[in-house]
Amino acid sequence: MRHLLSAADLDRAGALALLDVAEQMAATQVREIKKLPTLRGRTVVNLFFEDSTRTRISFEAAAKRLSADVITFSAKGSSVSKGESLKDTALTLQAMGADAVVLRHPASGAAHRLAHAGWCDLTVLNAGDGTHEHPTQALLDAFTLRRRLRAGGWAGPADGGLDGVRVAVVGDVLHSRVARSNVLLLTTLGAEVTLVAPPTLLPVGVGTWPCATTFDLDAVLPHVDAVMALRVQRERMGGGGFFPSAMEYARRFGLDGRRLRLLPDHALVMHPGPMNRGLEISAEAADGPRSTVVEQVSSGVAVRMAALYLLLAGEDPA
Repeated sequence: MRHLLSAADLDRAGALALLDVAEQMAATQVREIKKLPTLRGRTVVNLFFEDSTRTRISFEAAAKRLSADVITFSAKGSSVSKGESLKDTALTLQAMGADAVVLRHPASGAAHRLAHAGWCDLTVLNAGDGTHEHPTQALLDAFTLRRRLRAGGWAGPADGGLDGVRVAVVGDVLHSRVARSNVLLLTTLGAEVTLVAPPTLLPVGVGTWPCATTFDLDAVLPHVDAVMALRVQRERMGGGGFFPSAMEYARRFGLDGRRLRLLPDHALVMHPGPMNRGLEISAEAADGPRSTVVEQVSSGVAVRMAALYLLLAGEDPA
């Protein structure tokens, strides 16, 4: 595999191989010296056209811990703000000796365009393109889910898949690239995914996705192994009108203390961040013992180390 643009790029074997390498990377991160020499001499550019905290810092940490040279490039304050195109920016980066680009862009399909337009010969990792996909977020979510379930005594299939695991993804599916990537990856790994959202926040064509959909969160919660709350993306909603009020949304689709008590004892609470506390998730849910929110952030470094390693080094991690 040359690029990582979509969760659909990974079949079951490829996804499990990446998660297994991430386990090895995570094991190196508890040592006193965390750096590995595997990407010494390589240059990774973080090219972010949208604001980001977790993803940008996570990719930067991952590349540095593999001993790559890292350049973090923000569209604000660069020639992009003067009208430079994605093509010319990519050509500039290649001319400067970059080997890989981690791209976040507001346009859906931007990462695919950069990888396949023939402009440059860079490895491209999609760090979120519009409302389309965010594959490394889905990978770190699956990594965290598998780890926590195993810690709770779940054995799972011999190959390390998630067969039979039931996951509810709740909230603003329409504007969420995380939702699409998670549906694709989790079902590839054998999980059963149910999307829960008001009808105004489900995308057109969601019936073709490999998952179930419902509007009734309370009916789903007693039967899941994990529930993932999605951020309500107000910045993408323009004039609004997607739900009557924040109070009504929280009442119908928010994860609060009452809904925590509907979950099975072993079930986990997940959120890709950043969180709107009091809207899609309460402090009790976000900070309680079921929550994996902080673990998801730490898992992101190991998963992104694995992705960079496999794409740029291309060796058997053993």
